Amino acid sequence: MTKIQGLSLKEVKAKQLAGESNNAKLPTSRSYTQIFRENLFTFVNAVFFAISVIFLFLRRPTDAIFVASIVFSGVIIGIVQEIWAKQKLEKIALLTRPVATVVRDGEEHTIEPAEIVLGDILILRPGDQILVDGEVVGEGKIEVDESLLTGESDLIPKVENKPVYSGSFCVSGSVCYEAKKVGVDTIAYQLMVGAREFRQVYTPLQMEINLIIRVFLLIACFLWILITISFFIRSQSLNEIIQRAAVIAGLIPAGLLIAITISYVTGAVRMFGQNILIQQTNALESLSNVDVLCLDKTGTLTSNQLNLQEIIPIDICESDLRSKLGNYAATTKGGNKTNEAILLSCPGYQKPTVTEVAFSSDRKWSLITFNGEKDPETYILSAPEKILDKIQLDAKNYDYIQQKIEAGLRVLLFARTPDAIIEDPDIPQLPENIIPLGILVFNDQLRIGVKETLQGFVKAGITLKIISGDNPKTVAAIASQAGFSDEIKIISGTELAEMDEAQFNSAAKNYNVFGRVTPQQKAQLVKSLRDAGHYVAMTGDGVNDVLSLKMANLGIAMESGSNATRGIADIVLLKDSFDTLPNTFLEGQRIRNGIRDVMKLFMVRLSCISLLIFATAIVTDSFPLMNKHSAIVTLIGVGLPTTFIPIWAQPGEQPKRSMIRSILNFILPATITITLVALMVYLYYLIDAIIDLPPTARMHQVSYDSPRTALVTILVFCELLLIPFLKPPTTAWVASEPLSGDWRYTILSGILIVVYLLILYIPPIREFFELAPLSPINCLWLGLIALEWCLVIRIIWRSKFLDRFLGVDLD
Repeated sequence: MTKIQGLSLKEVKAKQLAGESNNAKLPTSRSYTQIFRENLFTFVNAVFFAISVIFLFLRRPTDAIFVASIVFSGVIIGIVQEIWAKQKLEKIALLTRPVATVVRDGEEHTIEPAEIVLGDILILRPGDQILVDGEVVGEGKIEVDESLLTGESDLIPKVENKPVYSGSFCVSGSVCYEAKKVGVDTIAYQLMVGAREFRQVYTPLQMEINLIIRVFLLIACFLWILITISFFIRSQSLNEIIQRAAVIAGLIPAGLLIAITISYVTGAVRMFGQNILIQQTNALESLSNVDVLCLDKTGTLTSNQLNLQEIIPIDICESDLRSKLGNYAATTKGGNKTNEAILLSCPGYQKPTVTEVAFSSDRKWSLITFNGEKDPETYILSAPEKILDKIQLDAKNYDYIQQKIEAGLRVLLFARTPDAIIEDPDIPQLPENIIPLGILVFNDQLRIGVKETLQGFVKAGITLKIISGDNPKTVAAIASQAGFSDEIKIISGTELAEMDEAQFNSAAKNYNVFGRVTPQQKAQLVKSLRDAGHYVAMTGDGVNDVLSLKMANLGIAMESGSNATRGIADIVLLKDSFDTLPNTFLEGQRIRNGIRDVMKLFMVRLSCISLLIFATAIVTDSFPLMNKHSAIVTLIGVGLPTTFIPIWAQPGEQPKRSMIRSILNFILPATITITLVALMVYLYYLIDAIIDLPPTARMHQVSYDSPRTALVTILVFCELLLIPFLKPPTTAWVASEPLSGDWRYTILSGILIVVYLLILYIPPIREFFELAPLSPINCLWLGLIALEWCLVIRIIWRSKFLDRFLGVDLD
């Protein structure tokens, strides 16, 4: 074998000076300028800013400051969160970047990808990412996964003079290749220039929220058009028009986005302390939706630290068998944990070869033909079922193999063949005449705490499925040892291969342990589960898991896994902290539940204000609220509660209902009843204000201060009393939502009622918010009305009045 020298250090420096290095940098995040620009210059911010300027023009600085604070509080939180995301993403890029192994001056060197130069000789081994475009040189053969570039899952064999492309991965074998294109000229750069850039990937819940925001934006635009028309047709002051425009701008739920941001930041901080590395911005939301988790056995349930436990010779002395095994493991270019375990027990030395078929997860066997002194010697290392039909094995050894497999141990057969090997370069085939030489038994230790971890998944309401390339009985035994809680139902990849699509989908649903599956079958199982409506997460550590990780809704990789799996995963478990995953799933559910609760409260407020604007215009030809009135209803009734709700939210599965059903079940009854109560209160105080005026002044001098103050008060009371219905502390409050038992929400409501009363009865604060004095008796009366509303809404929910009226079951 000719030793490859590679470039000299002098040649490398010359190429670096000539600009022939791989120093093109893919952007990992948006610039700070982009972050500031995209958070500041939005349509909603422009509306609020214009309103603030007009208030200054009208000499109402307090209104201007109030509106500006709404804009800049959201902007500041958004900018801080995105800068944090940018810095985290850049750290992630640094942690997960691959390294290159090059040959220079005849020696191997490990370098950064940016240090590769044109003409460098790089070494590829299983799991390595191909970093630059090149051409295979010298002896050897590899199989490459080019699915990231082509979308095709088939492995592509590569031998001398064949091209290899950046962005693909070596799955099996080992070769050297020469860098032909570097930097911006590579295929990966041209196709993936934005692939690792910060992306605003919208999750299912975010898409629902965006829909809600767009609907209310349309309503706001419609109302703005109406008040603009009224300004020209009717003799209304500019100040009054701007006040109304500001209230209508409040219908755009900017505060909802702030509350969601708080949820995600809180969750990210918690997860960061649990050795969870987030590589995609939608990972938290993905976690909250997962209901099926597919686990790879090796490296996930087990530590992937193989030990060669037993060697059973077959018609050969043990010393000769160990010598042949050692030479085999030392010579093969497809290094893996199995070969490492063999070498620890059976030392050997590298021998010249005629041909080699590297191990792959698809084939389950490897083969080497040594260049012997007389005739070539061909040896095979294989999973037993792949060669049992080609060998003669006595009943004792056969039973021994089955016994060890059923005990959860990994068993391989080592054999030789006298036949000449005629290898199809695309589809290697085993020879027919195979002579067994020995049985190899390996053990792989379960991860510490794996039983508790699996129980944690079950507690989170997640269905578990184990998918492995090992023997089905071995996988089932490991699953049993790990305390797999479900009844174990086993099926093999061979059985799956004989099924049509309908049968395959049924097997994916009904079985929970899959053994001897190929990488393509893993991906197909994940796809089948997704097509059945499940939200699927997949864990893995090897190159054979790349396809299934890409197919899953959420890909989870181990830190000790291959570069390929870490590069494609949404989440990387640092320190291989598999035991932290159940808490992570619960964290995802907690975040989702908190956001949904926040969304319900915002929807009730926005819907009530919208209906009141239309209702008062129709009934009284007036506008219900001023700018500061709307602000205090938002701040006390929704803003402050939704700051705490995401933090206090609890994990757990919520009822599987659509957004429309959720709106109809909780939001619609609350909105209609609060709007009716508020409208009646407003009309009562408006009539009272009109009666107190002289008949000649009733049409032009009516004061809206008291009606608006009463309206603000009843809205704040009802919105705060809605929180115990959202999170019932006792069965007395259970109506639409299940019993929570958490008193913090109710206590918060009580505290905020006191805060509002302080605002109402401290003159300087009351005057700032432009509220009229309200006597304690009137305030008590409004409080009693709010309590009566509680009884009415409880009856409506408990009697399922809306369900019966609509003729559907909304639960």
